[in-house]
Amino acid sequence: MNTLLGIGSRINHHKLGKGVITNVTSELYWVTFIDGGLETITLDDHFDVIEAIEDEVDTVSFYEVEKSLRDLLKRYSDISEVVSLADKWRGGTLTMNPKDSSLASKEIPIDSFFHKIVMVRDRIRVMEQKINASKTLDDQDKIDLQQYITRIYGSLTTFNVLFKNSSQNFKGASSKK
Repeated sequence: MNTLLGIGSRINHHKLGKGVITNVTSELYWVTFIDGGLETITLDDHFDVIEAIEDEVDTVSFYEVEKSLRDLLKRYSDISEVVSLADKWRGGTLTMNPKDSSLASKEIPIDSFFHKIVMVRDRIRVMEQKINASKTLDDQDKIDLQQYITRIYGSLTTFNVLFKNSSQNFKGASSKK
């Protein structure tokens, strides 16, 4: 379908029946069907137009704009996402004991240690982005440097135990090919 339909357009979907378009994004129509309730369908899905209303709305949703802005800020700035320490470590301390018992131990609040780990991760990500965006490095140099970064992430996986959300963990090269 070439013409973009606006909110209020009525359609007859071959599987879902008759419905009214209640929202439009750059990829989807949100349609309230008589029998099936609210469903999303792609703009090029197969349906018949009963009554077309001219599209008078911006086809990019606020969510899509917000997501794009977040992605751009992550890519081109030092702004980092909120990363939470796992609850079991909150308020704890990290104690380092030297082999030589005549030397003093060192205690560091785990919250501070974790903050430094996250800062290292964020700086590695920025370095990775700058390498990938570089106009002066050739493709082979980018690949070589990317492999080093992947190994750095792999070396840091020990600290994954500190992260509250596993989606924020360090991930190195997989041993599975």
